[in-house]
Amino acid sequence: MSSGQNSSSSTETTRTVVERFNEAFNRHDADSLAPLLTADTVFENTSPPPDGLRIEGREPVVQFWRDWFSRNSDSTFEAEDMIACGDRAVVCWVYRKLRNGQPWHLRGVDLFTIRDGKVAAKLAYVKG
Repeated sequence: MSSGQNSSSSTETTRTVVERFNEAFNRHDADSLAPLLTADTVFENTSPPPDGLRIEGREPVVQFWRDWFSRNSDSTFEAEDMIACGDRAVVCWVYRKLRNGQPWHLRGVDLFTIRDGKVAAKLAYVKG
């Protein structure tokens, strides 16, 4: 198998893992996220400024999302675009929810690193 084929296979694996992750995320299903994460996964949140909260390890990351989902039950993330190459993916997204009873949204980007078919890192950035 040529290195081009390896890269293509790696890119497809990355795309599939990120799509599964996003589907579970939009279902607010922390239990389905857990098996998609490496034991040493890293999540960097968009807040607090200026660098965001960094959480390391599968269990702490899953607990963060479980708590976040309970506080944001009406939220959704719409992937606008995904660029995958090898073990990396960039996802441009729109986060939507109601704020004070009114539709509200925020746009951002996630940088994913995939290792052995699981999310090893998800670094989140937002506009504004």
